[in-house]
Formats: sequence, C-alpha cells, structure tokens
Amino acid sequence: MIKRFFTAHPYLFSILLLILMLLIGIAVGSVFIPLSNIFQILKSQLFHLELPESMRAVSAILIKIRIPRIILVALTGAALSGSGAAYQGLFRNPLADPYLIGVASGAGLGAVIAMSFKWPYQLGNMMIIPLAAFLGAILTVLLVIQMAKIRQTIPATNLILAGVAVSSLFTAITSLMMLVSTQELHRALSWLLGGGSMSGWQPVFSILPYWLIGCTLLLSMGHPLNVLQFGEEQAQQLGIPVKKIQMIVIIAASLTSAAAVAFSGIIGFIGLIVPHAVRLLWTGNYKHLIPLSMINGAAFLLFSDMLARTLLSPRELPVGIITAVFGAPFFLWILKQSKEKVEW
Repeated sequence: MIKRFFTAHPYLFSILLLILMLLIGIAVGSVFIPLSNIFQILKSQLFHLELPESMRAVSAILIKIRIPRIILVALTGAALSGSGAAYQGLFRNPLADPYLIGVASGAGLGAVIAMSFKWPYQLGNMMIIPLAAFLGAILTVLLVIQMAKIRQTIPATNLILAGVAVSSLFTAITSLMMLVSTQELHRALSWLLGGGSMSGWQPVFSILPYWLIGCTLLLSMGHPLNVLQFGEEQAQQLGIPVKKIQMIVIIAASLTSAAAVAFSGIIGFIGLIVPHAVRLLWTGNYKHLIPLSMINGAAFLLFSDMLARTLLSPRELPVGIITAVFGAPFFLWILKQSKEKVEW
C-alpha cells in the first residue's frame, strides 16, 4: 500500500516529506526544541499571546535563527534542483547541473574578492559578500553566453565549452587569491564548501525576489522543454521559439542558482541528483519534473543541513560536504548507467 501511494501520489508524498524535513530541521540543532514547544511559540507569535519566562530564550532562537535558516535552506534546495532539471532538459543531458556554465566559479570568485578586503563582520557589511557573489555569478553567465554566441544563436556545445573554460580560469584565480589572503582562508573555504555567511531574516528577504522570478519562469518552461527533447529542428517545426526558450531557461536557471549560491555558498550535486532521482522514480515530463524536483530538492537539502549541524555537534560541517558524500556515488552510478546504454 505504501509503494502504491508513493507511485500514485508523487506530489502528496513530496509535500509530506518536505513538511517532515521542515519540522525536523526546526526542532533539531544545538538546542533541541520539542514539537509541542514549537507549536506553542508559533501560536504565541500569531495570536500575540504571552509566553512563560522559561520559553522566551527558546522563542528567540526559534524565530530569529532557526526558522529563517530552515526557510533559506529550503529555498536554496528548491532553486538548485529546479535549475538542474531545467538545464538537463535544455541540454538533453542527465549529467547537466546548475553550475555547468560557470555560476559557481563566478560566485566563488566574487565572494573571495569581497572577503579579501577584510570587511567587518557586522550584519550590514556582511551583505557585501552575497552581493559580490551574486554579481560575480551573473557577470560570469553573461560572459559565457557572449563567448558561446555565434551570430544570434547559442549552440549548446559552445555554451558548455565556454562554461568549462571560464570556470577553470575563475577557479584558478580564486585558489590563488585564497593562498595570498591567508587570514581569510578559513572563511572563504567554509563559504566555498557550502557554509552560508549570514543568518536571520535578511538573507531570506533578499533571495526571495530572485527566487520567485526565476522559479516562476522555470515552472512555465515545462511544455517547451518537453518538445525540445525531440531536437531543436523538430521543436522549431512544432512552433516552439527555440532561441527564445533557450535564453529564458538560461537566464532563469542562472538567476535562481546565483541567488542561492550568494547566500548559501556553493552546494554541489543537489541540481544533479534530485532531478535525476525524480525522473527515475516518477516522471520525465518536465511539467511535473521541475516542480517535483523543487519540492524534493528542498527536502533533501534540509536533511543534509540537519546532518551537517548534528554529526559533529557542537561543531557544524559545511553542508556541501554532506551533499558531496551523497552526490558523488550517485553521479558515478549515473555515469555507469549511461556507459552501459552506449555499449549496448
């Protein structure tokens, strides 16, 4: 019965999984907060009720730290997974991910440049790092698109090759800057491994506009991406404006990925493994693949974040290490499956 429910109701299962991960993420941390206390605190916030003195400190942790962090993690997971699904559809390649055309390397370089100036750690000045990362990611994508463009077209092969070349160059520059700026090395390394540099509600409100615009555009691309799977010429004959769709997908996926990276650091494999898992478990229809990838990407990153906060408690691991532990074997398995199909 569970298997039948899992297969027949992918959205309901995914939403229930996300709610479960949200509740676990809110409850688990350096201070464990029972669910009864969580609901009591939320009720007091909604209806302006007085809390007992013993729960006020817990309430501050929950409202000012834990909940905004969980929301930011969920938004990041959804952004990276949705972008990964769209890139896989655009390039017709299950090994594509949100960082394929240089988003990660550009964001990393921008963040490390900002860190090298040794800004103070006050909240206002901390906004400089995600802003620099976001600008670095967007400028990198624009550079890659310009390098790949031939007249008015952007061949997928050129885009990937330009992305690889620019990523390699920017990664080398980032590594050099980290070696020179030894005092900021730990801070930069933590960020590059998926350690977000901010906490509280400010990053949530900052990422939200980009997230909403990018994800809305990606969700609207389901039908065009389905048609593109038959090839660009066939899609053109069926009335799909291929060039326009390519540009919309690239801009929307890059926008959401850049915003996620800017506030959460570079978190690998989410955009690769989650869409592929959804495709294997449920559907390859991009009308459903993209939204299901977003929901399950949020749930998976929440689970990874919970492990990052608890495995070596009270120390916290960068969440990118956890996703790499899950993602690398999955990536090798996908590669093996692809190789077997080619040999067959």
